[in-house]
Amino acid sequence: MKSRIHYTKPSITGLELRYAADAAANGWGEKCYDYINRFEAEFKAHLGVRFAIATSSCTGALHMGMAALGIGPGDEVIMADTNWIASASPIVHVGATPVFVDILADSWCLDPALVERAITPRTKAIIAVHLYGNLCDMDALLAIGAKHGIPVIEDAAEAVGSVYHGKRAGSMGRFGTFSFHGTKTLTTGEGGMFVTNDPELYEHVLTLSNHGRARGQTKQFWATMIGFKYKMSNIQAAIGCAQLERIDELVAAKRRVFATYQSELASLPVTLNPEAADTVNGCWMPSFVVAAGVPFDREALLAAFQAEAIDGRVFFWPLSSLPMFTPCPENRIAYDMCGRACNLPSYHDLGEADIQRVCEVVRAHVPPKPPSF
Repeated sequence: MKSRIHYTKPSITGLELRYAADAAANGWGEKCYDYINRFEAEFKAHLGVRFAIATSSCTGALHMGMAALGIGPGDEVIMADTNWIASASPIVHVGATPVFVDILADSWCLDPALVERAITPRTKAIIAVHLYGNLCDMDALLAIGAKHGIPVIEDAAEAVGSVYHGKRAGSMGRFGTFSFHGTKTLTTGEGGMFVTNDPELYEHVLTLSNHGRARGQTKQFWATMIGFKYKMSNIQAAIGCAQLERIDELVAAKRRVFATYQSELASLPVTLNPEAADTVNGCWMPSFVVAAGVPFDREALLAAFQAEAIDGRVFFWPLSSLPMFTPCPENRIAYDMCGRACNLPSYHDLGEADIQRVCEVVRAHVPPKPPSF
């Protein structure tokens, strides 16, 4: 019986176990925030930002950040149609409307030209999601935001390890958010992070994150606004501290897996995650897109993966194709690409032999490049 190749799993060592055990045994009372404070301090130093707040999820970080920006009913937030629902749901939670625009065929991320066309007097933010570790064109998006006085939010849930023109993903927008779900390169099981360089925004989100109780408030149990409960636990943060100590190793392992896929699938008419000049792709989720016009049955590929005990994932559906939103078939690339694309297994200790197993199945379902390709 063949061993299962999971699509992803975390890298947990004795260091994570030791820190988590210490938090469980000793992280109570006056020490109940020790690992949380340490994780926030070390993460913001890693990212090169001024402020960080550990959260229970990236979704919660987005929700609080948008609430602090005053986004609400009647407002619009522009984002790419190709994304996971977690990037859109906080927009709805604050009462605003997501406006879905098409993606670029090369980066699979937000098309800046279409963003500018979609701006209306009701536009209150642009969310730049660094899909699968790929990087948005931040220079263009930040210029558009500055021109129109609209904040650019970075959803870097999938982009730990990605670097754009010397700046880490998540560090460039009005605020950035991260996910540390068990599938991510750096994990705390569940969890996230809110980061910003804006001191006023930080204080507002910090207050929101503590049920509306401001930092330094001396009146016990006194809240000044309705807030949220999106805190990370001390035990989760302890695991995050250990993972952050190993971050270079974790990202390098992801990039090794991606490089092997890139080499092994070079004979096929497919495009894998891009890495533009002066950028580094953290390669969270190696994915391929089959060239238009090439015969490809993704469902047959996924069935073959299952038969071979290999986990595969579909590319994200256009969010506007989901039943709770209005269809936007004019987002031609998003609607076309999802059926020609697939995510590949990727975790830190995925071995060469298992990568070969995956690639053999892919090669059996995607014809090789024609001589003129």
